[in-house]
Amino acid sequence: MRPLIILLLAIPAFPTALGKELPRALILGDSISIGYTPHVRTLLQGKVNVSRPQANCGSTITGLAAIDKWLGTAHWDVIHFNWGLHDLCYRHPDSKTQGNRDKVNGTQAVSPEQYEENLEKLVQRLQKTGARLIFATTTVVPDGEAGRVVGDDRRYNQIALRVMRKYSVEVNDLHALTSGFPADLFSGPGNVHFTTSGSQKLAAQVAAAITATRTTP
Repeated sequence: MRPLIILLLAIPAFPTALGKELPRALILGDSISIGYTPHVRTLLQGKVNVSRPQANCGSTITGLAAIDKWLGTAHWDVIHFNWGLHDLCYRHPDSKTQGNRDKVNGTQAVSPEQYEENLEKLVQRLQKTGARLIFATTTVVPDGEAGRVVGDDRRYNQIALRVMRKYSVEVNDLHALTSGFPADLFSGPGNVHFTTSGSQKLAAQVAAAITATRTTP
């Protein structure tokens, strides 16, 4: 996991210079978004100023606790966000697997019912910013993942899509994209993370979604 930690520290909470002449986009998400954000920045350089918190945005519980801090006082034109992989994960304190993941003996971090309630509250808060909102569907859970059940990704995405329809939030279907990824785009067997090439493919779709919904400052 060391490369992910290095990558996380390399991403500032907010760029030093948020050029006023450019739209501002905020990316909220877990380590999957940590992986693709630098590539999104490269693709949108000179077009959109792209920021993300200097943190893994984790589950919806983490999101509710930190959303005001992450939004700060800046004006955002677009907010591209996701919560899901941490919500559906099973963990057990005695598990020696990274992150205490254990889908056999563990407890799911956030139940489907609580996920829907939490996500709705987060959308309501994000809408107060006046930004264009884009929800990224949760990326695929591969076979062999230690703490996540294959199919829960689709189950939680269905819940999320119901919430997004209710609030007329645009959707970027990263689940559909990653469902078609060959094995060599994943970091390893049973790993939800992606290689650099995989992250670049995600970034291309994220950048396209952001520019498609970009507002004029």
